[in-house]
Amino acid sequence: MAVPKKRTSKSKSRSRKSIWMNKASSTANKALSLARSLMTGKSTSFIYSKSLEEYK
Repeated sequence: MAVPKKRTSKSKSRSRKSIWMNKASSTANKALSLARSLMTGKSTSFIYSKSLEEYK
C-alpha cells in the first residue's frame, strides 16, 4: 500500500533555496563582470565585432 512521504522541514527547504540563490547570485555577478570588461574595450581574450550592423 502506498504511504505518503514525510514533509520536508522548513530548515532543509530554506537551506536548499539558499544554495540555489547563492549559485544564481554568483552567476549574475560573473555576467556583470564580463559585461563590464567588454564595455571598457580593454578585454583581449574575447573576439567580437564592435559594429552593430552585423547583428541586425
